[in-house]
Amino acid sequence: MTSTVMPKVKLGSQGLMVSALGLGCAGMSGFYGPPKPEPEMIKLIHHAIDSGVTFLDTSDAYGPHTNEILIAKALKGKGLREKVQIATKFGLRWIDGKPEACGDPAYVRSCCEASLKRLDIDCIDLYYAHRIDIRVPIEITMGEVKKLVDEGKVKYVGLSEASASTIRRAHAVHPITAVQNEWSLWSRDLEDEIVPTCRELGIGIVPYSPIGRGFLAGGPSLVDNLIEGDFRKVCIILNISKKILFSMPRFQNMDHNKIVFERVNEMATRKGCTAAQLALAWVHHQGTDVVPIPGTTKVQNFNQNIGALSVKLTPEEMKELESFASSDVVKGERHAYMQYTWINSDTPSLSSWKSS
Repeated sequence: MTSTVMPKVKLGSQGLMVSALGLGCAGMSGFYGPPKPEPEMIKLIHHAIDSGVTFLDTSDAYGPHTNEILIAKALKGKGLREKVQIATKFGLRWIDGKPEACGDPAYVRSCCEASLKRLDIDCIDLYYAHRIDIRVPIEITMGEVKKLVDEGKVKYVGLSEASASTIRRAHAVHPITAVQNEWSLWSRDLEDEIVPTCRELGIGIVPYSPIGRGFLAGGPSLVDNLIEGDFRKVCIILNISKKILFSMPRFQNMDHNKIVFERVNEMATRKGCTAAQLALAWVHHQGTDVVPIPGTTKVQNFNQNIGALSVKLTPEEMKELESFASSDVVKGERHAYMQYTWINSDTPSLSSWKSS
């Protein structure tokens, strides 16, 4: 048990209270290698709750489906449902091994009903659009989500990997409580537009992969030790050019990018913490409206993440850290499917869609 006191913070402007640190649960059911043993993951979730982390992040895409079932099993009995805030998602499915976003109203409703059943709950605390379907106006997708809120099946609404304009249009249909985007020392593309937009509208920010997909914790050694089935290791071969692209292009440029980790690690040594804690502390210092959700499958890593809350950074140290991983230093896109990020998330206008 960690001695760190876990503060509670208000996420967004609609009243949702969560722990200042969340728990990303995706890796428990795959992605970073094979699914982990269920009893061990349930123990980890219980340990997180006992430690004060009550904000659990999942999705119907994780597994797929099995991660929601795992969380349901972990929360069964002991009055744990009342202690946690469950965030899940809809709108990202895999077709022939490739991701596809879907924002069709009927699909949104069917996803919600299925998630409620798998999670064995009556209401989802925070329901995100996992990715934005650029074929359907965001107003149409959010209109159906609003109905789910009105029916008592969803409490609060979120978006993931949404652009500033998409956030504004969605927020006009129903208040958005949180936006979940990738944000870490070496993934800072949301800072110019998305962060200011969220703050203007009173929307909380939930950074995923705040430790850079684990790179800011382990550096080159992480890449060397990736196991089979870890999606960071998977290669994509383009049939036309026969060119090989890694699902994490930055890991392909390790000879160049390793200097980022080396500099972060050196500063962490000076401060008496780990590189992972320093990187996570940098995210925490972005503001009280920022709640990162680092994922882990190991208790010791979870405890390290809790410890990051005790790492204090001066403005000068923040600037020093940022200089280590500036955009002109980091080489490679953050992942191979950049078309499914906020950069390409604008949808057709409602008027043009109705007239087509």
